[in-house]
Amino acid sequence: MDRSTIVRALVLTVTTAFAAAALAMPAQARHRVHADILPAVTPRAETPVLHDDDAGGNADADDPAIWRNAAAPGRSLVVATAKEGGLRVYDLDARLVQSIAAPPSADEEDAPGRFNNVDLVHGLMVPSGKADLAVTSDRGNDRLRFYRIDRDRAGGPLSDVTDPATPPVFSQDQAEINDQRTAYGLATWTDPATGKSYALVSRRERTSIALLELMPTARGKVTYRKVRTLDLPSSFRLPNGTSWSPCAEPGELPQVEGMVVDQVNGMLYAGQEDIGIWRMRADLTGTPKLIDKVREYGVPGVYDEKTEECTAGADPGFGGTKISADVEGLTLLTEPDGEGYILASSQGDNTFAAYDRELKDDNEYEGGFRVAAASDALDGSEECDGAAVLNAPLGSKYPNGLLVVQDGHDAPADGDRASTNFKFVDLGEVMDALDG
Repeated sequence: MDRSTIVRALVLTVTTAFAAAALAMPAQARHRVHADILPAVTPRAETPVLHDDDAGGNADADDPAIWRNAAAPGRSLVVATAKEGGLRVYDLDARLVQSIAAPPSADEEDAPGRFNNVDLVHGLMVPSGKADLAVTSDRGNDRLRFYRIDRDRAGGPLSDVTDPATPPVFSQDQAEINDQRTAYGLATWTDPATGKSYALVSRRERTSIALLELMPTARGKVTYRKVRTLDLPSSFRLPNGTSWSPCAEPGELPQVEGMVVDQVNGMLYAGQEDIGIWRMRADLTGTPKLIDKVREYGVPGVYDEKTEECTAGADPGFGGTKISADVEGLTLLTEPDGEGYILASSQGDNTFAAYDRELKDDNEYEGGFRVAAASDALDGSEECDGAAVLNAPLGSKYPNGLLVVQDGHDAPADGDRASTNFKFVDLGEVMDALDG
């Protein structure tokens, strides 16, 4: 038996022993044990802090995307959403390059623009030639917005190319938009068979996912048309024969936010926050499959209108063992040999889970890691909303590639202000943690 096999056997033995001991613990204690035995990686840099208050422009870090500059990889960019704060663009030193405001409300009674998730489209054919685009879901207006990427453009690398006539994704009128059951999670997909590009968009407080075909106009703008929608389940049959739905405010259904498409096999992975991770065809045909459940799956709860919180009942033991609600921030780590991982933010225990990308292995769990503090001044990631990974050299800063994760509680904190930002992690460190 070689050394690596012995080490893996020892790790499996220790992990099994921890798991057996954890079965008798309360749920929160079990989550801490799982998180503590996972390897830790540390960030190399972090973006300037954002504050979700009037003084901070109601900016709240949420979701990143990594754009690689093929001509000069060291001058690549990270594009990230800041909700009502719009978009932020950072260089590889995590310095701010450009800030783009979300659209103001059309009327004082209407919701303002609120950029929730972002993804990229590469090589979309527009009248002037092929263009790379950043696409963001504007939750405030129930629309998508499009920004062309040109690293050396005067005034900043992103320019707005959204067709003013883009329709709402889900809503019928402004009154329905103001209810904010609007465009939420986002992933892009280019069908290799047709060359057409699409956005897959989830709906806030609903289980719907819409497939939108992206359509350049003759004027160089970009719009879209809805192809079809798919609704994931909102209630589930448990092994004991009972029906279960996760506890929520009355009228709310278990929503999807984190999504990513494996462009090679055309599969969409979608995180239904209180349920688990689904796999389905990116064209939204066929039957979705739940590949893993959150630990809280099946746990009954009672909503308290006074506290606006749920009180959980006894755990019947029907949930998963690797991720804790909310499941967020799905991203795809590809490898040159066709292997790789789907990475998911397990927000409930501040960890990240990795699942095998290959369908023949049925997306089995491959391990996980934590993003821990590098120093007192450079903290890790807690309650991570969004994540993006790119397994390609990015100059001297990140020759092994880059993982960017949102931090929902930046430290050191600025009093009681809500403080968020993004952490930059060397992908080589992540690969060592997953391969160890």
